[in-house]
Amino acid sequence: MKIQRFALLFAGLMAGIACNLAAAQELTLVKDASKIEFVGSKPDGKHEGGFKKFESAAIADMETPGRSSLNIQIDTMSLWSDDDKLTNHLKSPDFFDVRKYPSITFESTEIIPGEEGKATIKGTMQMLGKSVEVEVPIEATVTEELIELDAKFEIDRTKWGMTYGQGKINNTVKISAQLTFKR
Repeated sequence: MKIQRFALLFAGLMAGIACNLAAAQELTLVKDASKIEFVGSKPDGKHEGGFKKFESAAIADMETPGRSSLNIQIDTMSLWSDDDKLTNHLKSPDFFDVRKYPSITFESTEIIPGEEGKATIKGTMQMLGKSVEVEVPIEATVTEELIELDAKFEIDRTKWGMTYGQGKINNTVKISAQLTFKR
């Protein structure tokens, strides 16, 4: 049965389409089908990277989407990039300082429904010891077995105090998250 009509919303980072199923249900992250990546850029190029390890706790309330929630915890030591030397630099105190700050967290605070299958999730992202409010637009695909969430957004790294290379490295970083949950 195709799921249709209402946006299934998650507090923190995700949302989706609701149907006439029972209310709140815990969702299980399908790690092999999920990824969190980023693209950092500078005037003469860009680098891709991401995180290999992260956990998520999500609850979907199909009848009252505002009661849904999403929390994500990223293991910063699992950071990777398209260049080994860069990966080591990104793990240093100049950027993510992974020894001092072993995780990045996101916790949703509000869900704003949009067009069918779309929403904006407001939440708090904690990184480098600082908490910053972010808005994450998402698109969702829902089946009887899975909920797939796709988020593409940008952050200003300087809001968390990541200022290394200003003027040579762009402050805006593109984030892409594809999360798949088993219902």
